[in-house]
Amino acid sequence: MFVAKVLNRPAAARIVFTGGRGVSSAVKIDRFAARHAPADGKGVAFGRGRFMRQAKAARGFAAGAPHGGALQNLMVKDAAEAKKLVASTVTAIELNERQACDAFCLMHGAFSPLTGFMTEAEYDSVVKDMRLPGNQLFGLPVVFDVASTDGLKVGDKVLLTYQGAEVAVLEAESIYKPNKVVEAIECYGTSSLEHPTVNSLVGEQGAFQIGGKLHGLSSPSFPYKVMTPTEVRATLPEGKPVVAFQNRNPIHKAHFELLKCAHEDVKDSILLVHPTCGPTQPGDIDGVVRIDTYEALAAQVKDEFPGFRWAYLPYSMKMAGPREAIQHMIIRKNFGATHFIVGRDMAGTKSTITGDDFYGAYDAQEIGKKHSEELGVGVVHYENMVYVGPEEGYMQESEAKKLGVKVVKLSGTEFRRRLRAGEDIPEWFAFTSVVDILRKAGDAAFIK
Repeated sequence: MFVAKVLNRPAAARIVFTGGRGVSSAVKIDRFAARHAPADGKGVAFGRGRFMRQAKAARGFAAGAPHGGALQNLMVKDAAEAKKLVASTVTAIELNERQACDAFCLMHGAFSPLTGFMTEAEYDSVVKDMRLPGNQLFGLPVVFDVASTDGLKVGDKVLLTYQGAEVAVLEAESIYKPNKVVEAIECYGTSSLEHPTVNSLVGEQGAFQIGGKLHGLSSPSFPYKVMTPTEVRATLPEGKPVVAFQNRNPIHKAHFELLKCAHEDVKDSILLVHPTCGPTQPGDIDGVVRIDTYEALAAQVKDEFPGFRWAYLPYSMKMAGPREAIQHMIIRKNFGATHFIVGRDMAGTKSTITGDDFYGAYDAQEIGKKHSEELGVGVVHYENMVYVGPEEGYMQESEAKKLGVKVVKLSGTEFRRRLRAGEDIPEWFAFTSVVDILRKAGDAAFIK
């Protein structure tokens, strides 16, 4: 396992790469090296400083097989077989958006090695041990919930539709009632209804689950362009490491500075920007609006950063903190990633009542590092990045404290207030192209 981490020193910083056998090598770096000139309207400027810049690149994982050894493809290719499967179903169930996202990920191998929605044995094993019965690591359950199983029995086949289109046939190998309290505690670390996904799990999702093999008929249609793991892999140059970045928010300048650092820290790499665009928690930016911001930013930086790739994933965020970090590592491995960026408080959430965090700021990083070698995915991780002025730009928060420099802040709440009020958003915080799209979308941009 090779994990890049930054050790701050008064005169300089070091990046230490820790190998799986405990072997470490340190590389001295200039704290504010590789300064970029201000943008001319087409490039990307963050002031003249840099958070960090390594002089020697990290060793990485070689691109390998998907999780479990093979990329699953559950699509039925023969029209006669598909017709026969549909004719054998006993009922049809319309998917909601969350379930349609899961169906897409299953059918095209993003959830490899899964070949369908989890049976009771698979569900119990993942909830309790974070592993499938075959001992493969898996972060969170992938289940098909229903309000009632009346008229259904094990062995039946169910037609799944989305927006009226026939999407898949599900074999009911297992019909069961999950213990949602146990799931909440084990997977989300709490049974509190102040956790938005626990609230949904208990109050909105169906009381029963149907598990079994899935036969794909057609991909669910989403209001944005999506790419399957096979399609994304086809765009990745052979032999190059691929650093994947997952997020559920518009990319602001602190995010982009992190992307630049990761792209440079893993030598000769491709940076795969791979946001989730399915359902997420209230207050987040709607997926369709976010994709507009990503597209605008991708066009803005494509000449300066030709090693960046952009693709969008229909996935429903669970806000499960550490365990969701593992889920995202597995998904990106299936999309071809050799490395994965784990930022501060990845997939975290706050109490809907008190605003307290449910997870520690670096819990996701720690669990990612713990399982990095087993997954064969390198973890690229950083502290919180803060802006300290036009001279130095962005740096790690701990470094800013050591240097005693003033940190300029703009909270998410204040950002949203300024957006709604039409007030100025500082250029150090956000890209003008992104702000323009969010302003145009107005209140409709925010998930209720």
